[in-house]
Amino acid sequence: MTELVREVSENDQLRADIYQLLAALLRSQPSAELLQFLGNLELDASDDSEMTKAWSAVKLASNQFSSEQLEDEYFKIFYGVGSGEIMPYASWFMTGSLMDKPLAMLRQDLMQLGFEREENVKEPEDHVAALCEVMGILILEAPGYRQLGFYQRHIGSWIDRFCTTLAATPSAAFYATVAQLAKAFFEAEANEFEQLQLDIPVNCPGSEAAQAESEKNEAEAKTEESAKIESSGRELAS
Repeated sequence: MTELVREVSENDQLRADIYQLLAALLRSQPSAELLQFLGNLELDASDDSEMTKAWSAVKLASNQFSSEQLEDEYFKIFYGVGSGEIMPYASWFMTGSLMDKPLAMLRQDLMQLGFEREENVKEPEDHVAALCEVMGILILEAPGYRQLGFYQRHIGSWIDRFCTTLAATPSAAFYATVAQLAKAFFEAEANEFEQLQLDIPVNCPGSEAAQAESEKNEAEAKTEESAKIESSGRELAS
């Protein structure tokens, strides 16, 4: 990221931390240290929100499984022999295909935002863990309209279906609780970004109005260029 570090609220720091936690859990099976951390979470017993219920489920599961057991569970769900039980890629959930147009758009946006893919990373950039990592960074470092634009273009339209699918995979035990946590979190994020969208000026870069204006200008430019080409063709023919 090339943006200057901005002042971060307590709520935004918590959101960024949860994004990074989900990224860690979806990138590989949790380490023994991470399981210990999750198993010792202090929760408000009087809070009956969906997020707290999800945290409670993750906490309970973290005390029931070892990292070695979850290595097998993670492999079956995300890799398997030949293929896993779920495809953790945005392109797959958005189009039904891998390495499709959404991935190309994502790579372009990541380049504009200043993100570079590390050489040792083998997974495509639209892996759900990678997207969570990016969002965690954007919340801490980028203005609201950039967060909103990235979320709308690359996460918001499919993440709920991903969570529902992950929860229903045959091998998911611990990861069913991860799916529960992710679903509750992204439902809260949808509300967060809906409010953010209301707060962003209509002419702000990245807003829907600005995007529509940009697309309009691009279409007009293409029409003008086509007219010039057609005119040149008529001149050559005459």
